[in-house]
Amino acid sequence: MHWADFLETVSQILHTVERMLPATLAAAAIFSILSLFAPCNGGRPWWRKRGLATDLAYWILIPIFTRYVRIGLTILFTIYLLGITSGEDMVRLYDHGHGLLAKLPLWIQAAIFVVGSDFLLYWSHRMFHRDPFWKYHAVHHSSEDLEWISAWRFHPFNLMLGTVLVDVAFILAGISTDIFLVVGPFNILTSAMVHANLNWSFGPLKRVIASPVFHRWHHTSPDLGGNRNFAGTFALWDWMFGTFYMPENELPQSYGIDDPQFPKNLALQFFYPILK
Repeated sequence: MHWADFLETVSQILHTVERMLPATLAAAAIFSILSLFAPCNGGRPWWRKRGLATDLAYWILIPIFTRYVRIGLTILFTIYLLGITSGEDMVRLYDHGHGLLAKLPLWIQAAIFVVGSDFLLYWSHRMFHRDPFWKYHAVHHSSEDLEWISAWRFHPFNLMLGTVLVDVAFILAGISTDIFLVVGPFNILTSAMVHANLNWSFGPLKRVIASPVFHRWHHTSPDLGGNRNFAGTFALWDWMFGTFYMPENELPQSYGIDDPQFPKNLALQFFYPILK
């Protein structure tokens, strides 16, 4: 790689991190204030949580991974499966989609993607709670102090086998890639919200929409809610398929995984599932 290419790559990486900064600062401010008035668990604030340095490292890495690897793999898989051989066909596909779904208004496509992808990710999530996939997903469950910033803690293999395949499926179905720009901020916000230290259960909607309490139960031990509450956005899937868990008048208290040998820092967490 030439020096100019290296500098350009570094510039793009810094730009990716810079784009995440406003949303992160907004989330930090919003959830810091909300957790003062409606905390699920007392104790230390998020900026004093155990594993904060690891969460911050994931916060930097995952957006970069998403931009260069997830998007790249999505494009390669889609081109291969559709048999695209020319640059013009590729541009046409990624500008407008294809088939009947591409002709629908963007808001309808967004609704189809939000509901449909959450359904597929529900089943993908269940798969990652079984061997041999659990050792990769355990990275996400390793936070002992669950906070909004814990939402970015994912092993790349987990993202590739989950979100990449779901994205490819919807592009093949005809969804326009513009949807990812529309839905992206929504996914970031909802993911941060369900990991936030809030006692929100959403009352009568608790079996429909995933709430912080709903998802925090998922981060507890397997004998409680650790093997339940798999949905990311719509708790309806767990209610429909018998994995819903939210005991009345009780809040989750402890989080993490039962593995004293599980490493604490990002680099070792990446290699742990491979070497185990």
